[in-house]
Amino acid sequence: MKEYVKKFLPLIPIGLIALNILAFTDSCANTTTPPTGGPKDTIPPVLRKIFPAMSQTNVPRHKTKLEFTFDEYVVVKDANSIYLSPPLEKKPLTKMKGKTLVVYFENDLDSARTYVLDLTNAIGDNNEGNLFPGFSLVFSTGERIDSMVVTGTVVDCNTLNPIKGATVMLYKDHADSAVFLHRPDAAMKTDEWGYFCLRNIQDTLYRMYAVIDENGNNMYDPENDKIAFIDSLIRPRIQVSDSLKELQKFDMKDTVNCLARLSEHELAVFREKPSKQMIVNKERIGERTAYITFMAPNAEIDSIWIRGVKQNRLITQFNLQRDSLEIWVNDPRTQPDTLYLNVDYMKTDTLGKLVKTHEVVKLAKPRKSAAAKSAKKDIKKEDTLCVFTVEAKPERIEQYGFEIEFKYPLVEEAFDSLTFRYLNPKQQEKIGRYRLVRDSLNLRKFSVFPEEKMLVGYEYFLKFPHRRFKDINGFYNDSTEVKVTLPNDDKLSTLSFELSGVHNRYIIDLLNEARTQTVRSFIIDQDQTVTFPYVKAGKYSVRITEDLNRNGMVDTGNLLEHKQPEKVMFYTTDGENYVLEILEMSEVVQTLDLSEMFR
Repeated sequence: MKEYVKKFLPLIPIGLIALNILAFTDSCANTTTPPTGGPKDTIPPVLRKIFPAMSQTNVPRHKTKLEFTFDEYVVVKDANSIYLSPPLEKKPLTKMKGKTLVVYFENDLDSARTYVLDLTNAIGDNNEGNLFPGFSLVFSTGERIDSMVVTGTVVDCNTLNPIKGATVMLYKDHADSAVFLHRPDAAMKTDEWGYFCLRNIQDTLYRMYAVIDENGNNMYDPENDKIAFIDSLIRPRIQVSDSLKELQKFDMKDTVNCLARLSEHELAVFREKPSKQMIVNKERIGERTAYITFMAPNAEIDSIWIRGVKQNRLITQFNLQRDSLEIWVNDPRTQPDTLYLNVDYMKTDTLGKLVKTHEVVKLAKPRKSAAAKSAKKDIKKEDTLCVFTVEAKPERIEQYGFEIEFKYPLVEEAFDSLTFRYLNPKQQEKIGRYRLVRDSLNLRKFSVFPEEKMLVGYEYFLKFPHRRFKDINGFYNDSTEVKVTLPNDDKLSTLSFELSGVHNRYIIDLLNEARTQTVRSFIIDQDQTVTFPYVKAGKYSVRITEDLNRNGMVDTGNLLEHKQPEKVMFYTTDGENYVLEILEMSEVVQTLDLSEMFR
């Protein structure tokens, strides 16, 4: 053996050199090819082990730890999505031990209580961030596991869009104050579909709420949160079972399965109007123009005056909600640097009661006004005119007319001096007749409607003559002429609704597909056909609001008064899809029985 080694020993260095040369040559030959990491990992983490076991009873209340072991290393992507029901005073805490997620609590758990810890949307793998689809661990600190289930959906009261992340709460305390004062007896967050399933709860009567919980304290703060509620007490009627679809965790893109889940209750979320009444803001926006705003709507003012200004020289106007008051001084003389506004109104005192209060509001002149007067060269033409705007949109001129709004209230007006004329396609001119409509809510706004039926191909003109309108600044108007023609695009369409069963007042809104913008509106109180002309091809939604108090707006709800927001419905052809597609050059006519829709 020794002789064998001695024979080949001199060849070892030569062999090592040859191997190094081959390795160097191979690496040089691949300098233009980057290393590859293989296909991207798209598989979410898999849960391999849990502790305590599912539906474990007699789990310790003190220093409780829950462990979730995965098949790979994971990270907590969203700690707020680790949610314990019923919630404790402080949120669950987490730490990682290898591939195991440990969830623990600063507070002791309650005795003889069933708990559900949900991990949906909370965990992702360490490399690609693939989300763990979710899991709910059920355990009890007592001898038994509660076994009932209640489901539902949370939507926005105005758009009926589902709300993700709302906290749905159940209270065994049926007092109206419970949701303000303490945490619920069971709670769950809604998913992307606004859907919730409160599982393993007691078989008893509950009050149900949904809260957009801004500060995460699992109670309702009316100053910051939105809320929804069910009018009556509810009692769960479904029992937990392994086959229950509502308990399964679906991919949120799985529309079929997500929509197939049973939704027993629908809660429409709204923002309550503040209940405390007081003046919260003020601003003087011009020489003789100011406003004050109130915390709550429907402000009750007994009297209002400005020191040194005659009462008949003061012009005021509330907005529709009566929570903002515009103020003008009808005097063209230079006003003091500070106006002292005296307001006698009903204000909320420290006991929460409305009491008559006298308040003096200082309204300082805006700095820019003083600066503007420092040099005559800085004064613009519009600073010495009665300023107004005229809006005449072709697609809405027939419904809204020529919309006129003055910047300041008028002290002299001459609407009979306007000239309305039109040219036919042969350029033959004719003087037309018109009617004036004053806005009932805005004393500076007016609408002019042609009395003749407007026709495609005609040109329509509305002219304001020089110096016929005078505002509170003592300024007169300049002459202006506005031109409008009806849309003549052959690709435009018409959408009509033949409405019957109209026993209340309704607001009919044509919205964009996302339901974020109002294209056009009608207010009706009798059976009629509502037509939206000149509609571009596309997808729309039609919202119908039952305006019970006939104020022309969608009113919000009130929790303590058990008042739901005014009911909103969307037109649908299949009972589910709120989107209505309008094709080019089409005339769409739909029939709708509102008494059936809102029964």
